[in-house]
Amino acid sequence: MSADKPSLTVVVPVYNSEASLGPLVDRLAPVLPRIASAYELILVNDGSRDGSWKVVESLCRKHPWIRGVDMLRNYGQHNAILYGIRAARYEVIVTMDDDLQHPPEEMYKLLEVISGGFDVVYGTPRKQTHGFVRNMASRMTKLALQKSMGAETAGRVSAYRALRTRVRDGFVDFRGQFVSIDVLLTWSTSRFAAVEVQHDPRTIGVSNYTYKKLLTYAINMITGFSTLPLQVASILGFVLTLFGIGILTYVVVMYVRFGTTAQGFTFLASIIAIFSGAQLFALGIMGEYLARMHFRMMDRPTYAVRETLGHDEGG
Repeated sequence: MSADKPSLTVVVPVYNSEASLGPLVDRLAPVLPRIASAYELILVNDGSRDGSWKVVESLCRKHPWIRGVDMLRNYGQHNAILYGIRAARYEVIVTMDDDLQHPPEEMYKLLEVISGGFDVVYGTPRKQTHGFVRNMASRMTKLALQKSMGAETAGRVSAYRALRTRVRDGFVDFRGQFVSIDVLLTWSTSRFAAVEVQHDPRTIGVSNYTYKKLLTYAINMITGFSTLPLQVASILGFVLTLFGIGILTYVVVMYVRFGTTAQGFTFLASIIAIFSGAQLFALGIMGEYLARMHFRMMDRPTYAVRETLGHDEGG
């Protein structure tokens, strides 16, 4: 690390992780003084159903550099991280998971890269630690994110990230139920970088990200932050229009040259099915966008806080 150590806020969204919070703090405690001039840890309890909040309360009493936040209900990982980013008091923010898959000992690599003039640095895993199906789902989500972000680094995103606190000014007024931290970061900066770090396999509990949640997140991200699905629907409509013109030309040519018409119920039914399916597909996409507008007009909060704990002074 450079002699000029930054001040640092670590944000950890907490969900059903009462067993891993203690070990996580035990590993962070010796690391943070070595890499930061001042530091704090914000633990955001995102509606956990186990005893996670009791553990957070205990850790806040024990360590003056820990702040705890208890959400009224489960809003989602990115919503919890957004709260932590907005509450951060120091110049650099590091976000990480609560399951010990992001080694605190690797955090210095993120800070070294961000000191080179970047605003956001992702800690990309050297190798995926999940199963084949989960890895494929993650790749699909990253592809969706790349289309939404429009940034080259999108394919290397990770929940283990460092960012300069000033980038939050680009989305200070953002309100909405559907949140993607990585897309919001592109509203503020284009200075992204990535560095390979070790990601450990999960040894405590099970992942809270199911395939269904990954798919839902990808859909929400694309329809909430890009117009790609509408463009796909437009292209599909254009292609099928050309297809219909081709079929019509075929029917006319057959009638003029040979005096025959296209025969068969199957042929007609398949054409109707193709065009009906395309119409329903386009309507479904437009429905997704209308739903986003509906929820935005309802002005539902991104999160709501039940209780906060912590001390005014940092580490």
